[in-house]
Amino acid sequence: MASDLSSIFPRVLIVSRRTVRKNKFVDFVGEYHLNLILSYGAAPVIVPRVAGVHTLLESFEPIHGVLLCEGEDIDPSLYDAELSGLTPEELEEIRRLHVSDTSIDREKDTIELSLAKLCLERNIPFLGICRGSQILNVACGGSLYQDIEKELSNKNLGERVVHIDYDNYDAHRHKVKVVKNTPLHTWFKDSLEEGKMEILVNSYHHQGVKRLAQRFVPIAFAPDGLVEGFYDPDAYNPHEGKFIMGLQFHPERMRHPGSDDQFDYRGCPSAYQEFVRAVIAYQKKLNCSISMSKALKLDKETEKKRSIIVRSFSLAKEMYTAGREVPPDSKCDLEAGAEFLQSNTALSTQQEKRLKQMGATVRNAQVYLEILKLNEKEKLARNVMGKMSIEELSELMSFYHMMGTICSEVLEKKIQGLIN
Repeated sequence: MASDLSSIFPRVLIVSRRTVRKNKFVDFVGEYHLNLILSYGAAPVIVPRVAGVHTLLESFEPIHGVLLCEGEDIDPSLYDAELSGLTPEELEEIRRLHVSDTSIDREKDTIELSLAKLCLERNIPFLGICRGSQILNVACGGSLYQDIEKELSNKNLGERVVHIDYDNYDAHRHKVKVVKNTPLHTWFKDSLEEGKMEILVNSYHHQGVKRLAQRFVPIAFAPDGLVEGFYDPDAYNPHEGKFIMGLQFHPERMRHPGSDDQFDYRGCPSAYQEFVRAVIAYQKKLNCSISMSKALKLDKETEKKRSIIVRSFSLAKEMYTAGREVPPDSKCDLEAGAEFLQSNTALSTQQEKRLKQMGATVRNAQVYLEILKLNEKEKLARNVMGKMSIEELSELMSFYHMMGTICSEVLEKKIQGLIN
């Protein structure tokens, strides 16, 4: 019976937060998160914040999605905190002002970073809210402001913003600018005033994204320039089980005073709705993959050949991403993939998609390296973009990503002979 249920309801892992009640530690997860996950068709599975759980994450399989939400500050040693320039006196003042957040929980950090990296490796749908968005950014190599008030306000990048108000905790709101042609724009489109791209969001944090990891695109900014939301456009298609996103604000708590049912905007629950849509789609793909793997068993010799080809494509993709030369001892490994691509082997649509994901889009790694060489036009483009604002760059990035997607779709149809 349990096995049947697990195949019906996808599982979303949520790590609990620890607090003290009656002189004992108690784990909890906000009920708004649980209700929304359940209401859209997934089963929330709470991962307790207890010592050693990060070594037992396989026990929570199958994992169809991960939602990480609030909690204490992330251990500064996990990102480049030494560049903050904060004095010991300033750090002590921060600890005094934000007592409940600055008590580092390294066990929770370890559990959540492990889950975030697992999602990134397997393309498991991931939604990060508040601290969860910061975990996602750090897991991908980004960094954080240790304290927005001390670090960001001094830069005078724009209008000063109050990001946390203990005297008006749940009712406090501040403006954010929504970036066009992003999921957030789609969700809140009906609530945006004509000619404006702004909504009011809640805010409970004294830290935030400082350097956004390279793979992400911003979807919202506060007036002071702080990134309030971001996503991976290459890993976003809920209908296909793709969803990687971080939101600094809490859409689940943006509700009218005294009401548990009425949201500030119709788009507030959309992040959870689309996240669960992706979770359900991912579960279907996973179940299909498991069924196929059970049905198809390769002999040892074929499996060995498959492993060599997979390594060849992975190596080529790594070289392309890092822009490295061909290591002398890796030429044989690359040749296996090149020979496979040059053969007349018939591939299914699913196999072609998998090869593209692995980076098998060229005959050999040398072509990768040629593409990476900077020419004069690229240098000129870099100089021009260096003078653009953050918002202009974000809109430009979103536009070219959209054009790239359209180009790929049209090209594929032309190759298949569907259009002239």
